[in-house]
Amino acid sequence: MKLSHVDASGKARMVDVSGKDDTVRTAVARGQVKMAADTLKTITDNNNKKGDVLQTARIAGIMAAKKVPDLIPLCHTIAVTGVRVDITADDGLPGVLIEAEVRSSGKTGVEMEALQAVSVAALTVYDMCKAVEKTMVIDNIRLVKKNGGKSGDVNLEE
Repeated sequence: MKLSHVDASGKARMVDVSGKDDTVRTAVARGQVKMAADTLKTITDNNNKKGDVLQTARIAGIMAAKKVPDLIPLCHTIAVTGVRVDITADDGLPGVLIEAEVRSSGKTGVEMEALQAVSVAALTVYDMCKAVEKTMVIDNIRLVKKNGGKSGDVNLEE
């Protein structure tokens, strides 16, 4: 299998997408932050000294989706047209479940944007709660769905 980010001499390069058609592209990623039940209660009761954990993490995830090419080498700058980040408390985990959906209309996909949104939202939860608990675990960040583009639709989980 030929890697698209490596030229014939083995040097890293940014893929030229100028010949590709613009299409509507969507990607969904998920992840979670596992924590003690008492830590989760501080989040759901909005008693964290740093503020509203879920709202702050949601905003951080949205901001992160727009910064992918600044942090991941060889990623294209794309016009993100929509970002949704949902963070849900799960007493059974215990912890929070994070899902991000990113949309764009362009020449390349938004998988990295969705994955980065989930990752940064999870890191924000950890940062805001680390004074309460240092044993939280960020876990299972993965792409679950993508639509659009040359490779078509992929549904890895539902």
